[in-house]
Amino acid sequence: MNLHMVIYLLGWLLLCEGALMVLPLLVAFLDMDSGISAFMITIALCLLLGWLMVRRKPAKRMLYLREGFVVTALGWIVISVFGALPFLFTGAITDPISALFETVSGFTTTGASILTDVEVLPRSLLFWRSFTHWIGGMGVLVFLLTLLPLTGGSHINLMRAESPGPQVEKLVPKVQSTAKILYGIYILLTILEILLLLAGKMPLFDAVTTTFGTAGTGGFGIKNNSIAGYSTYLQNVVTVFMILFGVNFNFYFLLLLRRFRKAFSMEEVRAYLLIIAAAILIITLNIRDMYESPLHAFQQAAFQVGSIITTTGFSTTDFDLWPEVSKTILVLLMFIGACAGSTGGGIKVSRFTILFKSIRKELHHFIHPQRVEKIVVDGHTVTHEVLRSINVFLITYFVVFSVSVLLVGFDNHDLITNFTAVAATLNNIGPGLELVGPIRNFSLFSGGAKLVLIFDMLAGRLELFPLLLLFTKETWKRF
Repeated sequence: MNLHMVIYLLGWLLLCEGALMVLPLLVAFLDMDSGISAFMITIALCLLLGWLMVRRKPAKRMLYLREGFVVTALGWIVISVFGALPFLFTGAITDPISALFETVSGFTTTGASILTDVEVLPRSLLFWRSFTHWIGGMGVLVFLLTLLPLTGGSHINLMRAESPGPQVEKLVPKVQSTAKILYGIYILLTILEILLLLAGKMPLFDAVTTTFGTAGTGGFGIKNNSIAGYSTYLQNVVTVFMILFGVNFNFYFLLLLRRFRKAFSMEEVRAYLLIIAAAILIITLNIRDMYESPLHAFQQAAFQVGSIITTTGFSTTDFDLWPEVSKTILVLLMFIGACAGSTGGGIKVSRFTILFKSIRKELHHFIHPQRVEKIVVDGHTVTHEVLRSINVFLITYFVVFSVSVLLVGFDNHDLITNFTAVAATLNNIGPGLELVGPIRNFSLFSGGAKLVLIFDMLAGRLELFPLLLLFTKETWKRF
């Protein structure tokens, strides 16, 4: 374990976080609210500690996959701890575990909150809550990849550790260039959504914070009723962009290269859009009598399907009141999630695509035992190593899920609440059902249960293994 390199990169993360906090500090100065001193102290702490950690450059600057996983897991914990300080310093949240829960929920783009009334917060904190979604959506380490000169395969090892999905491909030969392309697409889509929201007469502050929540597929709102109070046009814009940010960003890169046929032949993207269309149709038919017109039912169904499958978590209605079929579909969408290589969470459509092809292959093998059949996705043969990693991921996922439901159950809440609370945090969604439904929050859980859910949010965002590796002895052996 190259500990000096790990400490060096963690220092850069703190410097980066301190620099990013300048934006909410500016909002605090504009409003002259209580966030001024809180953000100034936090920025000073980040910069001071970060400087102490980076002033001595490590002799060996190579970062292997093990170090990449450790930096990623510790990095997300560190930025969450320091990101929680403004909530504590302003007194908006007095309990350290609750403050950490709120910040982890922000950075992991979960959107689960312990706050009962967000509208009483100063605007600087509201901005910071939403901004953590935008930072965490693409990943702060991916941002650092565009800036830091590292040795050999260090860049790809960091990207593999942080990027959601079963595999990470370089869009161009240099990983730093890939990171710049990804952030370029991310920023362009962010700006486009802000402009369209402004065109619908949404206030600038609302447009920026809502876009941060949409782009990061996070879901922190600045209103107690989330997005329900805005016009139908604004809700439709958010619906479209939630779905767009749930698409594999390789799709947009291919569009920029005008390789339209290859882009629209991506099986994961087609499956993702098909799942969305089918879910919207079934739910619309199921809830049509609850709204004044079929069109309104369709609009509400489209928003909630887009919000849940992309793991954004915004809401325009209390879907906990919907019929059981509709709620069941939403729970299933929680597990499916968005595309790999997007800002969305969940198990990922790509894994399910490969899984169903594996099942079909096994069925064919029973009928034709001598037949040799390969699993092909987008013209590429899926290797045994990829299949193994998906199987191990799914087994680990359900073990973590089951243990979490058991541990949270000690709070003695009902099973649906516990089950969907874990589903909402492990899949980085936000709202669940019953006591953690869209019009409620997670403040009812004890400190111990919140720590379990914090672990789930981090594990879900980091695809389980980077966080789990922190608990193995072999990870910390020095070389």
